[in-house]
Amino acid sequence: MKGMINIARKYKQVHRKELTFDLKDWEKIERRAEACHTDTTNYLRKMVLEKQPIFYDFSELTPMVNGMRIISGNINQIAKKVNATNNMYAEDVMVLQKEVNELCHI
Repeated sequence: MKGMINIARKYKQVHRKELTFDLKDWEKIERRAEACHTDTTNYLRKMVLEKQPIFYDFSELTPMVNGMRIISGNINQIAKKVNATNNMYAEDVMVLQKEVNELCHI
């Protein structure tokens, strides 16, 4: 393969990059390439060069996710207490309601 790259470099600059896929993803790529009547190399090159990547910014969701983590931790603590004592305290429910309301405002 090195010889082919050296020959190609005589005519134009090339850069080689190795990608790793798990078997499930690779099978999906092969099926898509076959559906386009091309080989996987040409299919991947076309997808990389011609398709626009889509990136999502989830940074605005961070406060909500953190709030959900806190609430789920509290729910687990209340569930453990209820299971241990067979009692549920109104104060625990009020704390949980307050946190859910705060999360809804976020």
